[in-house]
Amino acid sequence: MATLIYAYADSTAVIGPLAPVADPHAWDLCERHSAHITAPVGWEMVRVEHVELEGDEDDDPEASDITALAEAVREAGRLTTGLVDSSQDPIEYEASHDFNDPDTSNHPVHRTKRVEEQIAAHKAARRSHLRIVPDPSAEQE
Repeated sequence: MATLIYAYADSTAVIGPLAPVADPHAWDLCERHSAHITAPVGWEMVRVEHVELEGDEDDDPEASDITALAEAVREAGRLTTGLVDSSQDPIEYEASHDFNDPDTSNHPVHRTKRVEEQIAAHKAARRSHLRIVPDPSAEQE
């Protein structure tokens, strides 16, 4: 992740580390977009890998926890949604394949419905471990 900032007075576009605070004149970019973005014609593109700030300590446990969380979120974002079935070649089908069958069709509409059903089932299973616990103070009264 990176932040894009335009320095209009210098005709410079700067891509640097993700900004810690929101700025209405800065845009947060994903890894793919930050690697492929270009500056407007006549502008200079500057890429900054790391910015040292006062009090920037690598030994700070809270900062390392936040960094670990950010890395985990980034890794989770790299997982596919399942809308594209990469396990099979989408072109190769046997002669008797029924393309209108929603259970086996590779059409995005049918595939999306199957994925939504799988996600809903996963969410329902994930929530099933939660229970309502009565308030002990309410029972004593």
